[in-house]
Amino acid sequence: MSLSSWLPMPLHSLLLFAVWLLLNNTVAPGHLVLGAFLALTIPLLCAPLQMQQPRVVRPLRAIRYFLLVLGDIVVANVEVAILVLGPMRKLQPGFVAVPIELKGDLPVTLLASTVSLTPGTVSAEVSEDQQWLYIHALHLTDEAGLIDTIKSRYEAPLKEIFGC
Repeated sequence: MSLSSWLPMPLHSLLLFAVWLLLNNTVAPGHLVLGAFLALTIPLLCAPLQMQQPRVVRPLRAIRYFLLVLGDIVVANVEVAILVLGPMRKLQPGFVAVPIELKGDLPVTLLASTVSLTPGTVSAEVSEDQQWLYIHALHLTDEAGLIDTIKSRYEAPLKEIFGC
């Protein structure tokens, strides 16, 4: 019986044990035993639920992507505020289907989340085959432009980050 079979997530176990003791603010023998029991049992129960996630192959690009999205959120907030404060009849809401080339649940979820985090757009759905991302835009004047922006600004960096 290997160490990883009874201790599948050693860092999680250590963290659980430390948090248990810190929350109870004691190192009494009973709390040490209960904390150790929980620190061993919880990861054993959760280990079968883990899914293999794609590896980040370009971590510096991920940091750059995070900063890009943060900047886009600030700019989009200002743009949406200007749109909302103006006459509502000028708004042209609409849906657009964006073809996606990303592979894997995590990269697709990150793309959809990025679109939703940016004010003015919301990811409505990802198709069953994960080939299309359906987006609702608050003000849609150029469908092709929105698709190009999402693909070049968000999808392309995610493809680089995850190597897909």
